[in-house]
Amino acid sequence: MGAMSIWHWVILLLIVVLLFGRGKISEVMGDVAKGIKSFKKGMADDEDVATGGKAIDHKPAVEASKSSEHSKAG
Repeated sequence: MGAMSIWHWVILLLIVVLLFGRGKISEVMGDVAKGIKSFKKGMADDEDVATGGKAIDHKPAVEASKSSEHSKAG
């Protein structure tokens, strides 16, 4: 037997639903989802601004320098 059995969680859930109501919980979850989407969009916009709208080359610096050395030697 753990500290919190399934019945503890069921009773806790019922109390939360009684206090806030189903509608209020769904509104809060919707607001959280909107906040996450806004955060992701902001991060993508910041990345575009930092790169000047250019695509980022995600190669490590060592691999990038090796590939440029090979192109110079050839």
